[in-house]
Amino acid sequence: MKAIIASVEAAGTAGMKLTERPQPHASINDVIVAVYASGFVPTELSWPSTWTDRVGQRRTPSIPGHEFAGVVTALGYGTTGLSLGQRVFGLTDWYRDGTLAEYLAVEARNLAPLAGDVEYTVGASLPISGLTAWQALFQHGRLQAGQSVLVHGAAGAVGSIVTQLGREFGAYVIGTGRSADRQKSLEFGASEFVDLANDTLEDIGHVDLVIDVIGGEIQKRSAGLLRPGGTLVSVVGPVEARPTDGLAIDFVVESDRAQLGEIVQRVRDGRVRTNIGNISMLDNAVAAFNSPERRTGKTIIRVRA
Repeated sequence: MKAIIASVEAAGTAGMKLTERPQPHASINDVIVAVYASGFVPTELSWPSTWTDRVGQRRTPSIPGHEFAGVVTALGYGTTGLSLGQRVFGLTDWYRDGTLAEYLAVEARNLAPLAGDVEYTVGASLPISGLTAWQALFQHGRLQAGQSVLVHGAAGAVGSIVTQLGREFGAYVIGTGRSADRQKSLEFGASEFVDLANDTLEDIGHVDLVIDVIGGEIQKRSAGLLRPGGTLVSVVGPVEARPTDGLAIDFVVESDRAQLGEIVQRVRDGRVRTNIGNISMLDNAVAAFNSPERRTGKTIIRVRA
C-alpha cells in the first residue's frame, strides 16, 4: 500500500516521504479500514509516541496521522459492533502506525459510525479537534451556561469548535488570534475578539474559563484573568501558570465513541461547522505539509478519490 513515513525526528515534515509499505493485519479486537481521508497535525512529529513504542523502543519509520474517515474492510477476532463495508471515522492509538496510508489497523473501540451524508474529508477533520474541544470544555472546564470563556486560537481547528460549542451551551465567548483571524472567529460565534499582536489582552477583564492552545507567556497572562474559582485548561502540554484562586489543568485527548457521535450529529444538523484549511491528495501531501503558506484550520489528505 502507499503510505507516508517519517524516519528522522529532527527533520520534521521535511523528512517525510511517500513510499510503499506492507498492508496491516487485524489483531484481536482490531478493524482494518480503507482510509479515504486523513487529518494531520504537524506537531505530532514532536510527540515521543511518534518515534517510540510504549516501552520506549524506537519504531521508525513510522506512519504519522491519527484521525481519519473510511470504510471497514476486515474484522479481527473478537471484534463486535461494526460490520464490513461500514463507513467509520475516529482517533487512532498514539503508538501505532497512523492514518497517512491507504489502509489502517485500529482498535474497534476507537471508531464511530459515519453517516452517509457526511463527507469523508469532514469526518477526518473532526476527531482530534472535536474531541479536544469537547473534553476541554465539558470534562475538564466543566462549562456552565452564562459563564465567560476565553478561547485562544479561535480561528484554528480546535478553537473554532470550542467557540461553537461554547456558544451553543450558553457561554459568552471571547476569541483571540492574529488580526487576520478576527472575522473568521466572529463568524464561528465569538462575541468579542482580541488581536494578540495589537490589543491588550487584560482589557477583557475577568473570565470563568480559559481554553489555551498557545502556552508560554500568553498562558501566564491568561491565568491572571481568571475569576476566583475559575479554570485554565491547556491542550499544549504541562501548565506553566497557576492561578492564585482557581484550577489549572492539562490533558491529552482520548478517543470516545459517544462524544464522536455528539460532535458529528452537530455537524449534520448545522450546529457545528468543521474548519478545514487545506486539502491535498496523498501523492502531494508531503509538499503540502512543507508549504510556507499560512492556513488556519485542519489539514486534510484525501487518500482515495
